[in-house]
Amino acid sequence: MSVVIIALKKQETAGKIKSVLISHGFTNVVCVSTGAAALVEAGRDDFGIVISGYSLPDMYYKQLSDCLPRYYQLLFVGKPEMLQDGDSGILALSVPVRVSDLINTVSMMLSQLQRSRKKDQKKPKKRTWQEENYIRNAKFLLMERNHLSEEEAHRYIQKCSMDNGTNMVETAQMILTLMYDEV
Repeated sequence: MSVVIIALKKQETAGKIKSVLISHGFTNVVCVSTGAAALVEAGRDDFGIVISGYSLPDMYYKQLSDCLPRYYQLLFVGKPEMLQDGDSGILALSVPVRVSDLINTVSMMLSQLQRSRKKDQKKPKKRTWQEENYIRNAKFLLMERNHLSEEEAHRYIQKCSMDNGTNMVETAQMILTLMYDEV
């Protein structure tokens, strides 16, 4: 679940931003007054953004940005000249903030973070040594009995697994079972 954390010294300003976000459909919006509190809130949700001014009682926006978890981004709100040179990874909105700019920027940032998370979650898991062993033994058997090279045996297992709609480990197990049953 995503969260928008508003980390500002002035809680009155944070409350106004929160009410604008909630009125535009953002449901999980939290206001805090310190960087430490923002980091605690960030640890409770999967991904999100932190809206911060230049400084908080315990840290500056750059320090907060550096401490955020992987699927969090910081949105700096303040005077453009306050944004330090070289902060290329930090999006900024200059004050006074227009409501449409705020809503569009927050929506865009959350969408990017969500796509990034999904992309990372789709990466295939690493095979165990036992699964690798099944594939290795099936390739060896195909090389011995059918006089295939290792690359050809690997491609054969891949093609069979795609044709049957199974993964390579299951296909290797089937090949081993079928070939040992023939003996």
